[in-house]
Amino acid sequence: MTQIAIPKITCFADEISHDLDEQMDVLEAQGVKHLELRGLWGKNVLELTPEELDRIRYSLRQRGFAVSSIGSPIGKYPLADEFQPQLEALETAINAANALETPYIRIFSFHPPEGANLDECRTESLWRMESLVKLAEQHKMVLLLENDSNLYGSAPERCLELLRHCASPSLRMAFDPGNFVRAGSQPMTEAYPLLKEYVDYIHVKDSTEVSWVPAGSGLGQLPELLTALKDREYHGYLSVEPHLHQYLPHSSNPKRVVTAIRALQQLLKNENIDWE
Repeated sequence: MTQIAIPKITCFADEISHDLDEQMDVLEAQGVKHLELRGLWGKNVLELTPEELDRIRYSLRQRGFAVSSIGSPIGKYPLADEFQPQLEALETAINAANALETPYIRIFSFHPPEGANLDECRTESLWRMESLVKLAEQHKMVLLLENDSNLYGSAPERCLELLRHCASPSLRMAFDPGNFVRAGSQPMTEAYPLLKEYVDYIHVKDSTEVSWVPAGSGLGQLPELLTALKDREYHGYLSVEPHLHQYLPHSSNPKRVVTAIRALQQLLKNENIDWE
């Protein structure tokens, strides 16, 4: 059956290697032609120079690859610290996104002080997120809010609060089922129904209560997620983020990533979903 909308597989390629050619070699062998740029040559993406970004763009074009998102650490930052460096970091991320021809920048939702009452952190968290979004709007960028543990937006309700408060096409959700598991939420029975209208990007990460595992092997409800995405004719990115060091402790990094990609591809086949 021909599908109107086909999702695209991408990957946090620094889990393969910090060498760009090796990243592309491994992904290409699995039929993947997109990557999420988080680290390269021993540097975080925000540390790359304009010359290095030009070099990356040229190499990607030569091999027929594209960057799906800038995997920035913005927002994985103490809420009590000065905010201006985060705005400056976003300016850097915007420059990298422009250089690498993607509108997407992954961000987080701030570390509250240890033991803090999250209700007391609401005003500051909402103001900081809104400030980041306004800057993104000026540059026609889309910030992808990733749910992660120990942040203001760890729980689905807090993610929804941030998204509704900003009410902007420049803030969308990078839905991470594995992270919701680790934060104590059921991805499809609790989180997705609340957040689905904001979900524009998927992080393919699965987990048990104690360990990261390949997609479909944990509590992340990945088959149910893929069914829901198929029903809405999702044609965005499925970004593989393996984290399989504990699951495959004696394997190489490329082997771990290949295992994670193949697990996703098998789930897609099970759901009769084509991909590119």
